[in-house]
Amino acid sequence: MKDRLHDALRSARADYTEIRFERTWSAAVSFRGRRADTIVAGEDQGGFVRALNRGCGWGIASFTSPDRLPAMVSQANGLSRAVRLDEPIRLGDVAPQQADVALDLDGDVRGISLGDKKRLLEGYNQAMVAVSDGVVDTVASYRDEVTEYWYANSEGTLLHEIRPEVVISGTAIARKNGTIEKGLESIGLRKGWNSVHDREAGFTAAARRAVALLEAPVVKGGTYPVILDPEMAGVFIHEAFGHLSEADFVFENPQAREMMTLGRRFGKPVLNVGDHGAAPGLRGTLPYDDEGTPTQDTALIREGVLVGRLHSRETAARMGERPTGNARAISFRHPPIVRMTNTYIANGHGSVADLIADIPLGVYACSAFGGQTLLENFSFTAAYGHMIRDGKIAELVKDVVLAGNLFQTLDRIDRIAGDFQWNQMGGGCGKAGQSPLPVTEGAPHVRIEAALVGGEVAG
Repeated sequence: MKDRLHDALRSARADYTEIRFERTWSAAVSFRGRRADTIVAGEDQGGFVRALNRGCGWGIASFTSPDRLPAMVSQANGLSRAVRLDEPIRLGDVAPQQADVALDLDGDVRGISLGDKKRLLEGYNQAMVAVSDGVVDTVASYRDEVTEYWYANSEGTLLHEIRPEVVISGTAIARKNGTIEKGLESIGLRKGWNSVHDREAGFTAAARRAVALLEAPVVKGGTYPVILDPEMAGVFIHEAFGHLSEADFVFENPQAREMMTLGRRFGKPVLNVGDHGAAPGLRGTLPYDDEGTPTQDTALIREGVLVGRLHSRETAARMGERPTGNARAISFRHPPIVRMTNTYIANGHGSVADLIADIPLGVYACSAFGGQTLLENFSFTAAYGHMIRDGKIAELVKDVVLAGNLFQTLDRIDRIAGDFQWNQMGGGCGKAGQSPLPVTEGAPHVRIEAALVGGEVAG
């Protein structure tokens, strides 16, 4: 394959050409209730060529057979020359890279039978079913893949990687007197078979939480001091702030450019935010992005001030900044676009007990079921929550929805604990029709001195 890439690039007539080729082995198992719903295995392969000429746009061609590579390189060149632009596309400088990288397979899933994968998931599903008092249904899934990946460009970069991924998840659904609640457990890792064993406790806890929420009161709506647990804080910073840090969005949106001005103060000095594509063992981690740029730890907010954003080579050149290794594609069928990797709020000091000690009445928001963002406005639903009373975590509550303005909320973060953790969840990020992209979020406990919490209307 390296020889084929080298020969294709030697014959390329465009000013710049890059080629990706991937071969992926995958398997998936799912359960609904006690019944196995899906058991599949597959292989997929294909490539993607981008060509660029001076004064022209990108020419793009994708294909499934490596025998088509020379023709696709020629076709991409022709497509590029057919698109004339008033403003030329430039690429930020990246030194040529040569590497062979195999991430830790931690038990290569390609050597494990579908029967063993089914039995593993069946055990986790049974852990939820066994919480029989109120649990009326379950959904569980297992998915793995190993991708052999090649990348080469006409500047001299040539990369070969082995990229593993494994995800398990389960949802327990509880019902009583017409009320329905759910509990979710999800684990996603850039590892293999050995990493997803001994996880029964999490699935059992999810089922018990669903049952407990049946009896939990709805939180009273209002403005409270709010503590975000590490999972909720990580999802918040990814969804509400991370997407605004993606430079293609900033460049193409005048309102976003005005909001995301470097040097603008976004929060108090306790707030530090970044995106770390090279953090070991995480789903968003890879040694290089899909333009051959080394991944890195990119500071976005430092001591409350906006200091950076996430770039591809093209957006970096457009904005006079440096590439950050954030050009990513979900497969060979798509072009790389600016995406997050492992986005985080950095560690602070102390414990969650320190954060709540002086709160007479507040809300502790835990995990996340989802959310919506529209520029600087957001709304997030916690999976569950607790009231905080007289400096202590008190009763379980549900329907905890946080809403507000991002910039006001960031500025109201006044305390950050020192208990940072990466959230090893198995979901994914969506953008421009490319979903789900493996990402990770991380954070410690975070305190917002005042936030709007939706729930039951008082009175």
